[in-house]
Amino acid sequence: MTDETAREAEPVSGGRRDGCGWRAAAEAALYGPGGFYRRPEGPAGHFRTSVHASPLFARAVARLLCRVDESLGRPDALDFVDMGAGRGELVTGVLAALPPDVAARARGYAVERADRPAGLDPCVTWLPEPPAAITGLLFANEWLDNVPVDVAEVDPAGVPRLVLVAEDGGERLGEPVTGAEADWLARWWPLPAEAGLRAEIGLPRDLAWASAVGRVVRGLAVAVDYAHTRDTRPPFGTLTGFREGRETTPVPDGSCDITAHVALDACAAADAQDPLRGTRTAEGDGSAGRDPQGTPRTSPDSPHTSPDAARMPSSEARALPEKALASRNTTSAHLGAPTAPPTPQNAARTSHGTAQEPPDTARTLPPARLLTQRAALRALDLAGARPPLTLASTDPAAYVRALASAGEAGELTAPGGLGDFGWLVQPVGVPDPLETAS
Repeated sequence: MTDETAREAEPVSGGRRDGCGWRAAAEAALYGPGGFYRRPEGPAGHFRTSVHASPLFARAVARLLCRVDESLGRPDALDFVDMGAGRGELVTGVLAALPPDVAARARGYAVERADRPAGLDPCVTWLPEPPAAITGLLFANEWLDNVPVDVAEVDPAGVPRLVLVAEDGGERLGEPVTGAEADWLARWWPLPAEAGLRAEIGLPRDLAWASAVGRVVRGLAVAVDYAHTRDTRPPFGTLTGFREGRETTPVPDGSCDITAHVALDACAAADAQDPLRGTRTAEGDGSAGRDPQGTPRTSPDSPHTSPDAARMPSSEARALPEKALASRNTTSAHLGAPTAPPTPQNAARTSHGTAQEPPDTARTLPPARLLTQRAALRALDLAGARPPLTLASTDPAAYVRALASAGEAGELTAPGGLGDFGWLVQPVGVPDPLETAS
């Protein structure tokens, strides 16, 4: 079935034809009936992520899970939660790469809004939202970039206004940005009074990430995406589309992926109770590990804006239920209120069938950390070094295999490509297993 016939068979309701905010339009175009991420071919039919580039990525994540397992004292049940799981490629690869003693205790969860794919290993639990209580590793590979956000543009008077978009992609300026969204812009993406400058309002992503981290009882939460920080925001934003491996104009009709780079520093500082406050630190004063603007600490190799080539193009299909993504004063009719603390009936189940207590929403956490994928994977023993030439003469087949592996590792860690992706690392009750990465 072609793109055109697919849209005719199951049209996307992307909002009013005279225009709505990009957040509402993208929500319908990506996840509504006939939406881009509900297609049977899945994300891999249109672009390659690190997961698709090489099985070495899943093996590195499996090593990270093993480090988390050790920090947790080897619990009876070890959770691995794959946020925005696409068709389950990452969770399948991670579980397959675990040592037998860890695999016997591991519980794999694929969190995805699309239907469960046929043929997925039955040991993988398919969910529309993360478990209420997680002990282990929550891993969000290219999930946040497809949490829909609104776009602001500065008008000729120097006022940031909401960009409205029609189903055919035509844009016009709407009302001035106000409320929590204006506060977010002022703190995280201040726009000079110069007509035409644009920004993506990342508050829904801050809320989505805070909600996901809030479900981790003990362990580690990691978000991987192409990202920018406050001092590297692009002046005209990053909103774009991808279709069949090519970058294209973003049109919210379900025909293409709609994505934008992630303000990972804002996500890192978001508080589960008030994402604008950014007080999730061990001391609870909002300052530990952050600069005067409240941004999280970064390594010398922290991520900057990734080039478009790094997208490969974009992502695993993204999933946190609409109710967990809403910001205050939202214009989206598709998103509701933030989630309340899980009830005992919805609490995660251990391997023995007893409900775990959900995490305390009032807790404080140690500072999150930002680093590049290159640094993170090197800390996980994935460096891409070429095998010694002597191996070619003693074992040619092994040399060829090692050379191919080195090439794949090189792609995953390449400057200007996948290696520049940002990793947001948030420990919860355990030491940072990537602390040596810089």
